[in-house]
Amino acid sequence: MERWINSLMDTLGAPGAGIAIALENLFPPLPSEVILPLAGFASATGRINLIAALLWTTAGSVVGALALYGVGALLGRERTVAIAAKLPLVKTADIERTEAWFERHGTKAVFFGRMVPVFRSLISVPAGVERMPLPVFLALTTAGSALWNTAFVLAGYALGDNWEQVSRYVSMYSKVVLVVAVGAVLAFVGVRLLKRDPDARRS
Repeated sequence: MERWINSLMDTLGAPGAGIAIALENLFPPLPSEVILPLAGFASATGRINLIAALLWTTAGSVVGALALYGVGALLGRERTVAIAAKLPLVKTADIERTEAWFERHGTKAVFFGRMVPVFRSLISVPAGVERMPLPVFLALTTAGSALWNTAFVLAGYALGDNWEQVSRYVSMYSKVVLVVAVGAVLAFVGVRLLKRDPDARRS
């Protein structure tokens, strides 16, 4: 991964880091916690300009998020509900509650979601499904992405040869987020099964 990112930056300069971040948005397994501090380290060694690295990585984040927003917009509410209705243990009411929550908290979710691993990509899809006004989505995504990217690019810049320390800490953060998300899904499934069992016994 490091070699591939370095090759992109050596060939394209700061736009290479932007391309890597755009792909990271579309394919979350690509780690931003490696790309961003590595771009900062490349800036510290003079291979790319620091301001250009910040601008291009933020642009890459916005482009990737916009692509996923488009996926959500093309999917639309009707298709989303139809797909959800075919999923086991999921009810239409769950989608309606999610929609109501997003209507109340969507702006905060898009902004702060840009700073949460995995969800920083996924949050763009419901924004598209719910047709959040595009200027609002772009403004929130740009602001949230700029904060996240700047923090890690500057950390890599400051740490120099020790830039991998950033990746180590963010990797721990990502694992905690993943464990919490899996726990929430398991809790949802458990509660839904417990509610369904009495109905099954009565039938």
